[in-house]
Amino acid sequence: MGVSGCGKSTVASKLAGRLGWEFAEADRFHPPANIEKMRGGIPLDDDDRWPWLQSIAAWIDGARRANRRSVITCSALKRSYRRLIIGERPDVALVYLKGDYTLIEKRLAKRAHHYMPAALLRSQFDALEEPGPEEKPIVVSIEPSPDDITAQIIEAMRLG
Repeated sequence: MGVSGCGKSTVASKLAGRLGWEFAEADRFHPPANIEKMRGGIPLDDDDRWPWLQSIAAWIDGARRANRRSVITCSALKRSYRRLIIGERPDVALVYLKGDYTLIEKRLAKRAHHYMPAALLRSQFDALEEPGPEEKPIVVSIEPSPDDITAQIIEAMRLG
């Protein structure tokens, strides 16, 4: 989890590749209306996000039922969102890629061909409710390289 531009897709893809697990990008679960809204510089609201989050939760449940080890990205900015997608799923780990506004803004400015404009970054930080200890998050700084971040996650999850 984390705001747009924190490296979720890059790190999750590397993590899934290193572990031989399935990978899913949460952006693919957005309905076209959400994508168009973001592309137009309009932040999503909770009414936009709930169906998207329910689709992610359903995908997680399907992977769990099929015993598919997997990694899925999701901004999961609010505790209520995380309750929906993680909830009473003790086998689902939460990894929070944490970075400051200035660093992420610089990264977003360099990113091409993505519908999420840098102008919406402030709205993501405004909505962000960092996970508390009761959520048992694995918190990783985004300052190291994606390979180092991936290694930190594997170590924290005792998968290596």
